[in-house]
Amino acid sequence: MTGNNPFARLPEAATFTVTSTTIADGQTLPVEQMSGAFGVPGGKDISPQLSWTGAPEGTKSYAVTVYDPDAPTQSGFWHWSVANIPASVTELAEGAGVEGGSALPDGAYQLSNDGGSPSFIGAAPPAGHGEHRYFVVVHALDTDDLGVPATASPAFLNFNIASHILGRAVLVATAEIPAS
Repeated sequence: MTGNNPFARLPEAATFTVTSTTIADGQTLPVEQMSGAFGVPGGKDISPQLSWTGAPEGTKSYAVTVYDPDAPTQSGFWHWSVANIPASVTELAEGAGVEGGSALPDGAYQLSNDGGSPSFIGAAPPAGHGEHRYFVVVHALDTDDLGVPATASPAFLNFNIASHILGRAVLVATAEIPAS
C-alpha cells in the first residue's frame, strides 16, 4: 500500500521535526489510538501527544492532520484535522482531540473527521485489508487564520493549507487488523 503518497502532488515544503510520547514513526499504533467507535477491541479514540520543533521562520500558525491514504475509498480517510493553532504552541497533549475541542489551544478548532465527528477518531483498518499508514502531520503556515470554517471538510482544509504551507513535519505510524 505504499504507492499512495499523499504529498506527491503538493507544493514542496521545508521539513521540521514532530515527535510523540504516544506513537513512534514507523511503528504500530498503540491500541489507545485505535477506534472503539468503529468497534476495534480496546480502541479508545485518543489522539496522540505531539511536540514539534524547528518550524520555518515566518510561521504564523499550525494545522495538524491525521490521514490514512490506504483506506478502501477513493479519497483515503481523515482521522483528525485541527486548524489555526497559534505559532506560539509547539505541543498538543495526548487526548487533545476530544469532541468539542476543550483541550485545544485558544483559537484552534477541529473539523469533522470522516466518521462525522469534530474530534480525533482512531484507526480501524478493515480486517484483512493489510497494513495501513497513518500520516500524522504538523503543517507550518504563513497565516494565522486559514479562513476555513469549522464546518468545512478536511479535504477543503488541506486545499487551503497547500497555498499557505511553509513547512511540514511528518510522522507515519501503522495499523493492521488480521482477517477473522
